Amino acid sequence: MGDTDLIKLYSGRILELAADIPLTERLEAPQASVKKRSPQCGSTVTVGISMRDGQISEFGQDVKACALGQASASILAANVIGRTKAEIIEARTQLIRMLKANGPVPDAPFDGFEVLIPAREFKNRHASILLALDATVEATEALDQSDCA
Repeated sequence: MGDTDLIKLYSGRILELAADIPLTERLEAPQASVKKRSPQCGSTVTVGISMRDGQISEFGQDVKACALGQASASILAANVIGRTKAEIIEARTQLIRMLKANGPVPDAPFDGFEVLIPAREFKNRHASILLALDATVEATEALDQSDCA
């Protein structure tokens, strides 16, 4: 990776998002908590959620990731409250398509992921970018399973 590629990848906006991640306080009593780790880079994200009436009502996360993973967690956290499981799954699906298949930017309110378009060509960064969404999807699925128990 050359200097120009690094500058393009780590834009000022990505660094701003990484430096100002919302909802980083862990929840005291989340209904579900999931920790995800990227084996490629060692980044980790732990997410705790609570849901009410089918929507995420509380969200907290602990992010130990590269700037791209931090930026992604920041975008998610800024938009996650009030979202349904289906909306979170769709945001993750759209982000995967954007990164891996040159698909369009995810729909609003997750269109802020547009800032990560330069990461498309850096496949080794995709797992870190997806960590927060992966953990959130898994947490919503854990709630579904606990409701059935």
